[in-house]
Amino acid sequence: MNRRNLLKSLSLLPLAGAAAITVNPNEAAAQKKRKSQWTPKKQVIRKSNSGGNTNPTVTTTQGPPASVLSGCIRSGHLLFVSGIGGWYPERRAEPGDIKVQIKSILDTLKEVLEGAGSSMGNALRVHMTVVEPNTNIALLNEAYRGYFPDPPPVRSYTGTSADLMGRDGVLVQLDCIAYID
Repeated sequence: MNRRNLLKSLSLLPLAGAAAITVNPNEAAAQKKRKSQWTPKKQVIRKSNSGGNTNPTVTTTQGPPASVLSGCIRSGHLLFVSGIGGWYPERRAEPGDIKVQIKSILDTLKEVLEGAGSSMGNALRVHMTVVEPNTNIALLNEAYRGYFPDPPPVRSYTGTSADLMGRDGVLVQLDCIAYID
C-alpha cells in the first residue's frame, strides 16, 4: 500500500473525538476563559520628543494629547521604544558626526529603558535607519560597542539618504524592543 492510500485509510476523527471527551469540561472552560480575558494593554511610558512634547514620563494609560506619537509603549512585559533621532536642535546646537549621534541616541535609550523599569541588558531588538551606511556603519559600530552587555540585542539596519530622514543633519535613527523583568 502506498503512503497516500495508507494515510487515507487512517481515520483521525474518532481519535480526535475521543481526546476531546477525556478532557475535563471544567478545565477546558477555565482555559478558554483565561485565553479570552487576556488582551494586550498599552501604557504610554514616555511621550515622543516629536511635536514639542517634552514631558518625559507618563503614568496614565491614555496617550499624549498633543502628539500623534508615543516615545515608549509598554504591553505586558514588553517595551516598544519608537525612533530616537540622532540630533534634536533643542538639545544640541550642532548635529555632530555619526559617532556623536549614536552616543546621544544610546544615552537617551538607556534613560528611557531605565525610566520604564528595564535596562540596556533587557534590549531584545534594535533597528537603525542609517544615512549612507557604506560610509557610516563602521563608525557607528565603533561608537555602538560597549553600550549593551553580552549577549547584545539582535540588530538590523536600513540604509537611506539624508533627504529622507525628515530633518537636515540627522544621520541615524534607532528604535528598540525590550522587556521588563
